[in-house]
Amino acid sequence: MKIPKRLQPLVDDGLIDAVISRLMSGKEADVFVVRCGEHIRCAKVYKDAMKRSFKKAAQYQEGRKVRGGRQARAMGKRSNYGRQLEEEIWQNAEVDALSRLAAANVRVPATYCCVDGVLLMELVSDAEGNVAPQLGAISLSEEEAIRQYTLMVHYIRLMLCTGLIHGDLSEFNVLVDDSGPVIIDLPQAVNAAANNSAQAMFERDVNNMRRYYGEYAPALLQTNYAKEIWALFEEGSLTENSALTGLYEDDFQAADVGSVLEEINAAMLEEQERQARINGQDDIG
Repeated sequence: MKIPKRLQPLVDDGLIDAVISRLMSGKEADVFVVRCGEHIRCAKVYKDAMKRSFKKAAQYQEGRKVRGGRQARAMGKRSNYGRQLEEEIWQNAEVDALSRLAAANVRVPATYCCVDGVLLMELVSDAEGNVAPQLGAISLSEEEAIRQYTLMVHYIRLMLCTGLIHGDLSEFNVLVDDSGPVIIDLPQAVNAAANNSAQAMFERDVNNMRRYYGEYAPALLQTNYAKEIWALFEEGSLTENSALTGLYEDDFQAADVGSVLEEINAAMLEEQERQARINGQDDIG
């Protein structure tokens, strides 16, 4: 196929030998199948911010480190330099997340280099070399759904142990090869300790997986790994070997509405009596 403009510099530099096909066009990037020497890989071409349709990007970027005060000010002023920095941070976040997660034994695509907004990475494929399908495109037996869900919960737990939350995890951001699920698309990865929306995003990720796998194994819908794992994380006791049950009850006691109303009524009566005394003194005077 004709070489896309954004890939031409990588072809000129010998990083890519041929562009085979367009694999997909997503909300934040276009992905192409490319040949690099003897290897078939994929090239993820990030879209410019003005063309990117990822919603609430700023919410996901909260808590990410900026190199210095000058950079932070430029980003705050939305100058050309500031917008360029935001793009670099957005793209580098995925490279960093993929590297950290691979080191933590989470199944993610291997990365090779990121040049001028293009990330060269592993093409996840099956035994025949065909591109692995999205999780949402395959059917599962109940047994396989339970096996994969257990594995995904383990990966999500490992991610949180590294301080990261996917933030947009669903059946559309997971590929399935012959060995099981592979997590993809991480430019919006969230800093679990520094983002005010971290818990909500984490629970949404886990519950999206529960919802999908629960279509094939309804018993999974009764699990509550999201709150269980997050509770361990908050108390600082979450490890890759933490025993999980899938059971969790909120530490919540219903308010004693009757007692509260009694206190309110008593306070109102006391205030009425105080006002009556004041009025009585005024009458005597």
